[in-house]
Amino acid sequence: MTPLAHIAALPVRAYRLLLSPWVGHGCRYQPTCSAYALEALERHGALRGSWLAAHRICRCHPWGGHGYDPVPGADPEHDAQHHR
Repeated sequence: MTPLAHIAALPVRAYRLLLSPWVGHGCRYQPTCSAYALEALERHGALRGSWLAAHRICRCHPWGGHGYDPVPGADPEHDAQHHR
């Protein structure tokens, strides 16, 4: 992970440590949004990883989607099915 991505990951890690235990485990997606954000930052760097994480969080609401939604590039088989 790049140094800038480490800095961008600090709020995600703080959320996981401080807020996640209070919010509960009702995530609509697999992997969870925080796990997705950390993987996106690691895989794609600070800028694109942050954009992917923000985009995912914006989709996480009662009228949004649900189910398996991996970071782009993490599951080539899943990526191939959704780019047809």
